[in-house]
Amino acid sequence: MSSVARLPALRTPTAVRAAGRSRRWALLVLLAAVFMTTLDFFIVNAVAPATRRDLGAGQAAMQSVLIGYGLAYAIGLITAGRLGDLYGPRRVFTVGLALFTAASTACGLATGVEALVAARIAQGIAAALMAPQVLALMGRLFEGADRARAFAWYGATVGVAGTGGQAVGGLLLAVDPGGLGWRASFLINIPLGVLALALVRLLPADGHGRRGGRRLDPVGTLLSAAGLVALVLPLVVGRETGWPAWTWLSLALSVPLLAGFAAHQRRRIAAGRSPLLDPAVFRDHGFTRGVVSVALLFGGSAGLTFVLSLYLQEGRGMSPVTAGLVGVALNASFFAASMQTGRLTGRLGGRLAVLGGTVLAAGLLLIGWSASSVGSGGLPWGLVAGLSVTGAGMGLLMAPLTAAALSGVRARLTGMAAGVLGTAQETAGVLGIALTGLVFFHRLVPGGGATPETGAADWLPAFRTATVLLAVAALAIAVIALSAARYRARGPGPGSGPGVGAEAAAGDAVAPSAAAVAPAPVAVPVRRGPGRASRRRPFRTRRYWRPRRSLRGPRSGPLSRGRSRGYRA
Repeated sequence: MSSVARLPALRTPTAVRAAGRSRRWALLVLLAAVFMTTLDFFIVNAVAPATRRDLGAGQAAMQSVLIGYGLAYAIGLITAGRLGDLYGPRRVFTVGLALFTAASTACGLATGVEALVAARIAQGIAAALMAPQVLALMGRLFEGADRARAFAWYGATVGVAGTGGQAVGGLLLAVDPGGLGWRASFLINIPLGVLALALVRLLPADGHGRRGGRRLDPVGTLLSAAGLVALVLPLVVGRETGWPAWTWLSLALSVPLLAGFAAHQRRRIAAGRSPLLDPAVFRDHGFTRGVVSVALLFGGSAGLTFVLSLYLQEGRGMSPVTAGLVGVALNASFFAASMQTGRLTGRLGGRLAVLGGTVLAAGLLLIGWSASSVGSGGLPWGLVAGLSVTGAGMGLLMAPLTAAALSGVRARLTGMAAGVLGTAQETAGVLGIALTGLVFFHRLVPGGGATPETGAADWLPAFRTATVLLAVAALAIAVIALSAARYRARGPGPGSGPGVGAEAAAGDAVAPSAAAVAPAPVAVPVRRGPGRASRRRPFRTRRYWRPRRSLRGPRSGPLSRGRSRGYRA
């Protein structure tokens, strides 16, 4: 019998359409989790006064409700990313989704502020378990142009949930479904979480058991958590508490804790043990640039929201409703631009981030220039235009920066990289508020504690100084994107990239490209006689090759030997 190569089965159009529908439903499951976790970060700001009155909580207790979620979320991201690498992203995502739904139920049924704080911390831990797995699973589900569109929906979901969180909370308080009051803001997650749990089987399946016998690093987990708490907590509460001595001591203590964490990871790698955070993840130039760019974007967004709210309401005496209507321009342009990133990525590639950073910087400068029109009567159309340009710049950056940061990461480090990226986002948001607020209030304080009635003129230069600082951060994103585009144009140098060194030998892989997933050529058997078949033997290239004119001369040496053996030049 002749040996015939086995060809891969062709997928019918019906099967292709079914697979596409399955991926879209899987994306909806992931986006539902992103929407819930992002919404719960902001929705509490709208229901905090009603919650405080109902539970009889003090200001310090309510502050714990607000920061407990964000702090637990930021601390758990690195560990959650590592858990996804060890046990599989779908398993960890499912556990996180179930825990988040249960914690939301506990928040809605809390009878005291202590129970509410504990449930909010559980919510933050559950959100941290899901966040890195969402990015890892999206990378598995989609490739090429489909991946760009999926990340565009991811960016739009984050933006809509983040910017609309307070509006959703206020709407639920106004409608008051079932007389639940502020509790509806948490209980609304239950039907969405249960539906997502029912469809979680559509996500890509994991392997069996723990991968390769690797274990979680408990000492590294404790060191990273302690270092992040020491860094983030004083930045969150420092300004409101007047920067007491313990905040500065905590900031100073974060340096040796994080340095000890880095040294501990190096020792584990030297001993051949699995680290919590492998430094190899930073060897990809695109990931390192992406982390810095995403941190600048999230820090600038948080800083702008903070100072804009202060300027409009306290500096210009604008009502919260009117200030919210002005902010709709930012939200609408963000969503519209996010929906175009999939198409623009195919046309512009890495230059889209350069365009987005430039547009964002121009919008921030326009906001600062037009801020003087606020309070002069009528709607401040100049400020609305500036917010629209700024939202468009943010929308053009969100998805491309996230996708570019993870595109070149090795497959075994995807969860870890997503955890690092999420930690950078959350920490940058806190740092952005702290640094922008520091510049804003430092410029404002010399005015003698300005108020809308006595010192409104002092708010304008403070606000403009803050917008200039944020515009510089946006231009830094454009510069980083430009350098990344030039680096890709030159190509990686010797020894760089994911396929070099011990990591490649260990079986690392990056996200497949179109060429990588193309079917391999099939060897066609050639009949040589009855009952005999063999593969067509390719011509071998002779090692030493010389031009035809070198054939003139004595028939000796490697050339003649090669010709006598049948090699072809």
